[in-house]
Amino acid sequence: MNPRFSRSLLLLFWILLWARPSLAQLPLDSLLLVRGFCIGSPQADGVADFVKFIDNELAPRQVNTLILRIDYNYQYESHPELRDEGALSKADVKKMVEACKRHGIRLIPQINLLGHQSWASKVTNLLRVYPQFDETPAVQMPAHYEWPNEDGLYCKSYCPLHPDVHDVVFALVDEITEAFETDAFHAGMDEVFYLGEDQCPRCSGRDKAELFAGEVTRIRNHLAMTGKELWMWGDRLIDGKTTGLGIWEASFNNTHRAIDLIPKDVVICDWHYERPDPTAAYFAMKGFRVITCPWRNPDVALVQVDDMLRFRAAATDEMKDRFYGMMQTVWSGADDFLDGFYGRKKSKEADTQTAWNTFRTMYTKINALDKGK
Repeated sequence: MNPRFSRSLLLLFWILLWARPSLAQLPLDSLLLVRGFCIGSPQADGVADFVKFIDNELAPRQVNTLILRIDYNYQYESHPELRDEGALSKADVKKMVEACKRHGIRLIPQINLLGHQSWASKVTNLLRVYPQFDETPAVQMPAHYEWPNEDGLYCKSYCPLHPDVHDVVFALVDEITEAFETDAFHAGMDEVFYLGEDQCPRCSGRDKAELFAGEVTRIRNHLAMTGKELWMWGDRLIDGKTTGLGIWEASFNNTHRAIDLIPKDVVICDWHYERPDPTAAYFAMKGFRVITCPWRNPDVALVQVDDMLRFRAAATDEMKDRFYGMMQTVWSGADDFLDGFYGRKKSKEADTQTAWNTFRTMYTKINALDKGK
């Protein structure tokens, strides 16, 4: 085992063993700096409904950060060929911007960069319009997708070394961050299975950790030129084999070593959905601000809130503010979530195992912590 990783694990165990929360009379802003909510953006005809949700549900629960997964659901002017059909207009976006301003909610857009350039049997807009950016052009999309498969296909990636790819994606990033009047951008970058592939004439033979770190750093540096932060998912920075976390929540292709190669001002969104694995302590020890992210298991979310509070209470002055907070994630569009949240359609899942029940449960706990009211 890598000795640096062993030392990190020892410190993690110390935190878990000895951490004791000291929460008496602390206002909520001192306990959880980020109280977040991440969801797919609404369709144009659902914007008014979503604005009501911001006003009536997010703001009263003291949510202070909203990440909207936009991808191509915006009427881009720099690259109109990449727009989704019926995409959000600038006027639609401004309605959500104004709602967030009313309540002091930081609004951060997301476009999936590097990975998640396809889903199931469908190539998404970037590689559909610019197939030359594909890291694995020889891998054909199946008529009926199944996992596992011979190609190891989960989602396609763009080639981070293609000489033209950043001209396109950075134009989108600049346009969407301007439209959202934001000082941060979420680049996704989770579940990257295709990287440094042998058949790629640019990436073949290169270190996958260096390729991943290079792309993170390039995106971060582009944003930093205009004073913006990079946010990203953290799974590719965890060793899936050593930790036993597996191929989805962590890396099996050695990108985890990039954690020591990327700038420390990147904000890490650390997701674990079925177990409350305490990897927030690992990211914080590596120097990053980290946000723990549940999804649809309310019991897991409650443990994760307790862990975040405990880590923060026990941390040194240098470490404390790296334990940045909590963020509910929703892996559907806003329209579907609101249907479930307001009971407008029946869920196929157990009533408790839903993103909307987890959201209610987690924020009931978080709001009960507020001693500053």
